[in-house]
Amino acid sequence: MNLKTQITKLHYNKNPKGLLFNLLKFCSIFYSIGSGVKNFLYDKNILKPKKVEAFVISVGNFTTGGVGKTPVVAELAKYFIEKGDRVAIVSRGYGGKLDNKKVNVISDGINLYYKADMAGDEPYWLAVNLNMCAVLTCSNRVRACEYAIKELGVTKIILDDGFQHRKLHRDLNLVLVDSEKQFGNGYQLPAGPLREKIAFNRVDKLIVISKNIDHSNAEMLFAEQNPIVCKIEPDYAYNIISGEHIEKGSEITAISAIGQPEQFYKFLEPDYKIKEKITFDDHHQYTLADIENIEGNIITTEKDAVKLALLGKQNIYALKLKTILDIENLLKK
Repeated sequence: MNLKTQITKLHYNKNPKGLLFNLLKFCSIFYSIGSGVKNFLYDKNILKPKKVEAFVISVGNFTTGGVGKTPVVAELAKYFIEKGDRVAIVSRGYGGKLDNKKVNVISDGINLYYKADMAGDEPYWLAVNLNMCAVLTCSNRVRACEYAIKELGVTKIILDDGFQHRKLHRDLNLVLVDSEKQFGNGYQLPAGPLREKIAFNRVDKLIVISKNIDHSNAEMLFAEQNPIVCKIEPDYAYNIISGEHIEKGSEITAISAIGQPEQFYKFLEPDYKIKEKITFDDHHQYTLADIENIEGNIITTEKDAVKLALLGKQNIYALKLKTILDIENLLKK
């Protein structure tokens, strides 16, 4: 087990102990001070966010990785595109090889300019799966938004993973919480998964992500915040080269490189015979050596599939998920 995996296990252990945790907890003091000072300066208007000439929606979360931002971002983009808006998704581009100090246009809504290894798996997936939606990456979100407005005529901007990026004004702050993982052990980074102290006062709408078949638990959480429940369920698995579906009940190897792989495996267990589960680090860049000795069919996530498709193997399938989210209710004031 590598260090990153050990730390992730500590993040979601309700009673973490040990030398490593104690060291991380000490480091969390300094992280907490830095995060607290930044938020204090913005809360008191000592630092002011930059407003751009478009409607900006931030989709973010209090914790690190794997909550379910990408399907929510996709559903929002589809909704606004159908309404006739010119939409752009702006992401930091984590995991890609492009220089994210520059504005990188992954897609202008018509043309795709980069592959997954360069763009990052999430921006690439969004660019491939959303027609008429621009996707840009840059660590300077203000610069990326201004570029999208000026050069691409964008009227609606969806800020992917933007809750902590307070330099940019947003008109709507959406924050996601995983119904199972919630806030982990309750500590801030690096001892826990929290990116900052929980501040519901900055949240316009809380979205509880339920990655399950039974959503009753999710529907009871955070009632005082009047949340919207987003239901994410498994649909079918398709071959990433041919598009052919794999039969339910097939024997498969499950592989993933995402923030919270356990839920992916749970999605597969009722419908497929899993002979092995292989987990890589989040945003892992696959090589042929990773999969060439795996016999039989492989099922992976759609995020992983965009990188695995570059390897040209015929035995890889991606699990398609369906997202059930009431966008009209979500956007009500």
